[in-house]
Order: sequence, then C-alpha cells, then structure tokens
Amino acid sequence: MRALPLLLLAPGLSGPVLHAGDWAQYRGPNHDGISTESIRTNWGQVPPQQIWKVPLDRGLSSFSVSGGKVFTQVRRTINGQDQEVCIALNAATGQELWATPLGIASYPDGGVGTDDGPRSTPSVDGNFVYVLTSYLRMACLDPSDGHVVWSRDLVADYGGTVISWQNAASPLIEAGLIFMNCNAAGNRLLALHESDGSEAWKGQDNPMTQATPIIATIASVRQVIFFGQSGLVSVARDTGSLLWQYPFAFSVATAASPVTANNVVYCSAAYGMGAGAVQITNAGTQLATNELWRTPGASMNHWATPVCLSGYLYGVYGQAGPTTTLRCVELATGTEMWRQPGSGSGSALAVNGLVLMTTEDGYVVLVNPDPTGYSEVTRYRALDGTLSSISGLPVKCWNSPAISNGRLYVRSTTEAVCLDVAPALPPALKLSGGLAGSGTGFQLLAANPDGSPINTNRLPNIDLFATTNLSVGLSGWSKLTNPVVFTNGQLLLEIPLDPALGQRFFRAQEKQ
Repeated sequence: MRALPLLLLAPGLSGPVLHAGDWAQYRGPNHDGISTESIRTNWGQVPPQQIWKVPLDRGLSSFSVSGGKVFTQVRRTINGQDQEVCIALNAATGQELWATPLGIASYPDGGVGTDDGPRSTPSVDGNFVYVLTSYLRMACLDPSDGHVVWSRDLVADYGGTVISWQNAASPLIEAGLIFMNCNAAGNRLLALHESDGSEAWKGQDNPMTQATPIIATIASVRQVIFFGQSGLVSVARDTGSLLWQYPFAFSVATAASPVTANNVVYCSAAYGMGAGAVQITNAGTQLATNELWRTPGASMNHWATPVCLSGYLYGVYGQAGPTTTLRCVELATGTEMWRQPGSGSGSALAVNGLVLMTTEDGYVVLVNPDPTGYSEVTRYRALDGTLSSISGLPVKCWNSPAISNGRLYVRSTTEAVCLDVAPALPPALKLSGGLAGSGTGFQLLAANPDGSPINTNRLPNIDLFATTNLSVGLSGWSKLTNPVVFTNGQLLLEIPLDPALGQRFFRAQEKQ
C-alpha cells in the first residue's frame, strides 16, 4: 500500500493568531480615539484581569504603546530640581526600563493641584520615541535605553513662546515628519524631519493652544489640522501650504483636539467658547468651508476630546468639575441628544463599536453609542487610589487611556494599571485526513476538537497552510488555495496527490 504523503500536526502548530495593534500616538494610530481591536465586554461575568498596577510620579500625560514598551511622561525630582521625565515601562510587567530627564517641570498657573505634571504624550514611530515638553523642547529618544538621539529647543531655535499652562500638545507623526506648533510669531506651525530634527517646513501665524493637531483625509486631501487661538487651520501635510481656515474664538485655554467625520470638522473649547462644526468641500482647485452650526458658550469640551460614531459625538462635556457629564451630540446639527452625570473630568475612546469612558475617579465604563438615550453595558473599577494613597492624593484620572494587543492601559496622575480585556480565543482547530474515495487525492478536515460544529462567523478568518520542510518556520508555509467546503460543521479540503512533493505538513491558522 502506498504511504499517504500527509502529516497531521499537533495543536501547538495550529490555532488562533492575535493581530496586535500599537497605540503609538496620543489617541491612537488614526488620531481619532477609535481602536480597531476587539475586546471582551462581558465584564460582569469575567472581569478584566489586572496584569499589573504600579505607582507613577505625577503627570497628566497619556500612554503610547509600541514594541513591548509603554511610554509616558512624569514629574520627578532629580538633584533637588523638578524635571519632566520620559519613562518606558515593560508592557508585560509594568517595570520601569529607563527614564530620561528632558527639562524643567514647573507649573505656576495652578488649577491642577500638587499632582500637576507633564501633559504631553510621547509618540513612537519606527525605532524612535518623540517627546515635546511643556517648555517646548522637542526630543528624539532611542526606545531601547532612552538616550537622546537629537533634540531641538523651539524657544531658542525659533523664538517660540511658552503659553500659560504650558504646552500640552503631543507630537503628531506621519510620513517621516513631526508636526507641532512652535509658537514663533509669523511661522508658528512647524514640521521637522524625524531622522535628524531638521526643518521640513514652517508657516502661518496661528498662536498655539494646548490642543494636539490631527491628520486626516478630508475631501480627498491629506491634511494636518491645527486648533490654535485663531481657530482651525488646515495645511498640506508635505508642504505646509494653507488649505483652509475656520475662525474660532479663544479664551484662557483650548485643549481638546479637532474631530473629523464625513468631511466635517468639529472643534470645541471651554471657558465659555462653546463648539462648532464646519463642512469641507473640494471645488477642484481649492478647499472651501461651510459652517454647519455654532453654539457659543454651550456643549463645550474642556480637555477631553470626544469620539465620533455613526454621526454622533460622545464625550465628556462641561467645565472641569462635578458638573461635567458624558454627552451625545449630533455632529451635523450640534443637537444635544442626552447627558449622563458621573464622568467627572474623564476621557472617551471607542472600541468594539462601543464608547469606552474613563471616569475621573478611576472607573472604566462601556456605553452603547445610542443617540436615543444613555445605555451602559458594563463598568469596572480600574484605579482606586490604593497606591496613590501613599502620597495622600486622591484618584485623579484625567489621563486618556490606551488600547493595544487586547490590553487596556489606564493611568491617573499618580498610578497606572494594565488590564487584559482580550476576547476569549476559540478552540484550536483539529486537523484530520484520509484518502479520497477515488484514490487520486486526499481529504483534509478541520474541526473543533470536541466535535461541535465550527461557528460560521469564524470561517472568513480560517486559513490552511502546507509545507514540505518544517525548518522554514511558519512564515515559509504556503497558503492553500484549493476550494474549501463547509459541511457538517467542518471544513473539507480535497488535495490531489503529488508523489513529487513527498511528505507534506499541514496547519490551520485563525485570525482574531
């Protein structure tokens, strides 16, 4: 009898594969606060698993996550002087890997309290970490050990001025460029080359605020949008040339970033400035603006930027304090649909098509994006002040969270926690096979180990691979393109016999 050229693999070589995503910049890879990952939402039955929880020095910086490391900024006393320090934590353990001082930490304007600290979030791209400090020092760090690769003092180099409450904007990175407002009269908007910090372009005269710029494709044009004291200014990404402007008044501070959806750009500011939305159209030769609505003094975001889902904004509205609420606002009209108390000065992201809100006192809340009314899915107490009680400070979770590789990273001004919220993995598929009835080929079957039918929702994510040499590694396997039939709850693949190939190895791989 001829030997069947087939080896069925152990489950260790077949199974689900998680597709992780870095959260490498403030508010995520698309600068919109929306995660494309899937997380588990049945927290009532299976609460998020705490991977680690660590005390942190003071700061309002958020997290960026990349390459197995978590980056943020803190305020730390070094040789008797308060310094802003970029730190890297081990994403798996929370252990501090390195700390790089970047300059003075001084916040004379008050309003935050004794746990005041850096507001800007590091950004990661390729092999480097980029940090913009409160006093406008731009630094490029090596993520392996934190040493400074290059730095630019935007005050000394460009004549930039530091505003009240200092800089809170994070570096915005794309296409080898770093975008920022250096606040130098006549040429405030600036792009530097990532590689060496050299100037790519500068221009415009829109004084800086605390708002981080965003980058988006609107009306088919890739553009960088700054929210300055004169309002919104959009420039071409590669040249800095002016595309359009939208005047918006300034008072005291503006910290929430613009939000874009369907060629509409939304902006909002506290201290009585309110909110507005402008539609951008492309006339072929230039971009034009059309204000859709404006609500002076109402429905304002202080520093937490809302997220937009299906034409509605969900975010924390109101001046910082007990009167702040989670609200739903229609993007096209500015109509407030509902408001829900209890957020404090929290933040909002989106994941799994849900709104993920962190409250000021340390809860993580999942909310259905339902414009007809507040609908809470579940909540979990992520931070409770246990570690920060060492310093006597209460929980003040003003920092925006981050989501990466099925884990949720939440910090307050004095501590941080990493929570595993990855969805439960389906059982690894079991492969079996035998000669086809005709004897000219064999049949490969993929099934659940317990014999239960494979859920049809899994089918688009299942691939079958083959190789004749195990030493090539998984990346060297060939994906099978033979027609696959779903029958009796199993996947059936018929493969012609080819004696020239000799013994073959097969595995199943399921994307998550």
